[in-house]
Amino acid sequence: MSDHDTARDDDAVIEPSPESVPRPNSFRLTRRWKIVLGVATALMLFAGLGVMWLLRHIDPPGPPGSAVTVEIPQGTSAAAIADILNDRGVITSARVFRLYARLTGAGEFQAGIYRRGELRKRMGMSDAIDALEQGPEIEYRKITIPEGFTLRQIADRVGTIGRDPQRFLDLANSGAVRSKFQPDGSNNLEGLLFPDTYYIADDETEEDILARMVVLFEQVADEVGLPAQAGAVGLSPYQAIVVASLVEEETKIAEERTLVSAVIHNRIQAGMLLQIDATVLYALGEHKTRVLFRDLEIDSPYNTYRNPGLPPTPIAAPGAEALRAAVEPGDVPYLYYVKVDTEGHHAFATTGAEHERNIAEAERNGAR
Repeated sequence: MSDHDTARDDDAVIEPSPESVPRPNSFRLTRRWKIVLGVATALMLFAGLGVMWLLRHIDPPGPPGSAVTVEIPQGTSAAAIADILNDRGVITSARVFRLYARLTGAGEFQAGIYRRGELRKRMGMSDAIDALEQGPEIEYRKITIPEGFTLRQIADRVGTIGRDPQRFLDLANSGAVRSKFQPDGSNNLEGLLFPDTYYIADDETEEDILARMVVLFEQVADEVGLPAQAGAVGLSPYQAIVVASLVEEETKIAEERTLVSAVIHNRIQAGMLLQIDATVLYALGEHKTRVLFRDLEIDSPYNTYRNPGLPPTPIAAPGAEALRAAVEPGDVPYLYYVKVDTEGHHAFATTGAEHERNIAEAERNGAR
């Protein structure tokens, strides 16, 4: 073999056949598209299933079921209304209802009791919204009972929503509705109705309203621990409520409630007269900005300037914080307090001399 031939052989280029060359790019592209197509197919499948699921909730198959009575309390949010409808079986998904109502611009449904038969079990959401937008059969009327109201004042406030205030008052003193805190032999519900805002349905009677106020009072008193803690401070639960009513009437300053309560407890333990102006005003049956010396002579078991111990009943409706303060008095030795400014703040004292100085300050401040 010649050198020329050898060189020619070395320089020779052999063209491979197409079948012998690997094509990695083509392979990866194919696999990628298979994945993309698979994911797209899955998404379409899930989307289809999702749409079917939504439609079944928006418009359940078959006719609606039996009529349902639904109560929507005043102030209920749209989200909470969805939960109420779901709980009553009117709709099959609270989540879908909230989404549907948002997308369709529905909402601001009126509070009340819906019971004319328009709302039914498993009904379409559009029909449910139409029924709600027609409004309730029974609407609510709102009344607010402030803390410190007497039974007479509560009765008058109930009279503003078309009820008979005298009937309400008579019922509250008849024993027709009782509180678990009432002493044996007493039918007086003074101080045993909870001050709060109530939404009253058109068909609720004076007795129904009275019962609601008593039940709520019992619930709140239990929540603040009054029945369990009254004995620890030497009182019955009813006596603790009497103390709470005095605290409620004597101060509206939140941080002073436990201090006023401490003064009441300390004076009882020391055998001192309570000398609380609010009890005198209750005995007089009127509210005045200033108690006069002649007022202190009234012959009444509620006059704590003349009678030792607590008055026979509460003198007003105490709120939750006053109830709590009655059984959790401040750990202080105070025996006196006096209002020292026109904003209602009090100065507290342990001795009579300190109290006299506080009175002088109150006079300088124009609080007496």
